[in-house]
Amino acid sequence: MKEPGPAHPITITPHPGPVRVRREGRVIAETRRALELREAGYAPVLYIPREDLAAGVLVPNPRRSFCPYKGEAFYFDLSAGGPSSAAAAWSYENPFPAVARIRGHVAFYPDRVEAIES
Repeated sequence: MKEPGPAHPITITPHPGPVRVRREGRVIAETRRALELREAGYAPVLYIPREDLAAGVLVPNPRRSFCPYKGEAFYFDLSAGGPSSAAAAWSYENPFPAVARIRGHVAFYPDRVEAIES
């Protein structure tokens, strides 16, 4: 486990406005409680509370990955709004303490959904 710091900063802040995720014309997530995670030189990622996703949209995928700063990532296929989209979303079920605020949240790959509007 690595801790964020000056060489690899990670910040998590409330996103200042509404966020809506669309797939094939259908809203699959909508919230005013998104968290924005900024990590080192990567693009910001919006994490959406699971409670704000449409029911049944996530299907567990066996894929896993590991981040030394956040922990083990679990992936999900999307089953709503058309054919299944493989590993289109991810979450950290048990994130490391430095990023514990993203527990219970899901992020989407922008190129695997129609739009992430914020």
